[in-house]
Order: sequence, then C-alpha cells, then structure tokens
Amino acid sequence: MIGFLHGVLRDKQPPALLIEVQGVGYEVEAPMTTFYDLPAVGEPVRLYTHLAVREDAHILYGFSKLSDRTLFRTLIKVNGVGAKMALTILSGMEASLFATCVQAGDTAALVKLPGVGKKTAERLVVEMRDRLSDWDTAGATALAGTGKVPQADVLNPVEEAVSALVALGYKPADASRMVRAIDVEGLGTEEVIRGALQSMVK
Repeated sequence: MIGFLHGVLRDKQPPALLIEVQGVGYEVEAPMTTFYDLPAVGEPVRLYTHLAVREDAHILYGFSKLSDRTLFRTLIKVNGVGAKMALTILSGMEASLFATCVQAGDTAALVKLPGVGKKTAERLVVEMRDRLSDWDTAGATALAGTGKVPQADVLNPVEEAVSALVALGYKPADASRMVRAIDVEGLGTEEVIRGALQSMVK
C-alpha cells in the first residue's frame, strides 16, 4: 500500500495530477478540495494516497488532508458508492460540511451532487451517520499546499472548469450553467470550479 507521495507537482488537470517522485511520474486522481490546496506546477507537494486495485487498472487517489482520505475510504464502503462518486462528493463539499449534512439528515443538500439521487442520499445518511457521529476535522493535518488557490496556467479557465466539472460527473449542460452562474472575470480554473461547486450547495 502506498501511504503518501512526496515529490514535485508536474501537471494538474482536474481531476488528474502528475507527481514526479525520484524520477517516476505518478498519475493521481484527486478531489477539488485537494486542488484548492495545491502549490504551483514545479513546486514540492506531499499527498496522502489510497491505492485502488482493480482487474483492469491500479488507480492512485491523492488527498491534501488526512480527513479527506478517511472520508473517501468510508464512502467507498457504502453500497452503491464507488470511487468516482466519492471524489465527486469530496469535490462538491468539504468533509466537515458533508458530515454535518449526514448527521442532520439533510438529503436535499446531498442530491445536488452529480450521481447522488434521493435513494443514494438516504443510504449515505443511514449508513454513515454512526460512522461520522464523532467526526472532527478541526485537527486534521494538511500535508500539502499553501492554503491559497493558485492561478491556473491556462488560456481559458472557463473551458477548463467546464471540462473538469464534466470529468467529475456533471452533465455538460449543467456544468456550463454552473459556470455561467458566477462572475468568472479574473479567476483561475480552480477558483471558477470552486465557485461553481459552492453555488450548488447553497
């Protein structure tokens, strides 16, 4: 099992990262909450990881916070929730907000996430309420990032943001609508995505 990666960030195209560790490039998938914490390309980065082994692929997932990896591992144990949906949930809301929604039985907030229907939201509340009863993200350690949202090195952050939202599971039309709903002037890709996702959970 690979517990973490410590190397140099070589590329970031949500939801994919490329991290070079001693001459080896690791492809990593990460939620947007991790992208918000990433340093600029070419800078050192350290992420907690989860390795998923399937018959057709080995997929490495990366998280800037231990609490996010813990929640990811808890989510994929829920019937009907795979890794892709778990990434979408973590991209759509902070771990602490998700825990609050589950504990309050707020299925209305959960169904706003792509791929999460009413039955899935109800299942998440039922199966995770006890597991998250003592959830505490205040002491979670962030291994990577500066806490700032970096400006993405792209010519069109809006198109990049729409593409990233589609990769996270949103329909193209919905992704475009979410981006158009916010003021994108002067924003980088990660900032556009963050604004679009936050508008969905309000």
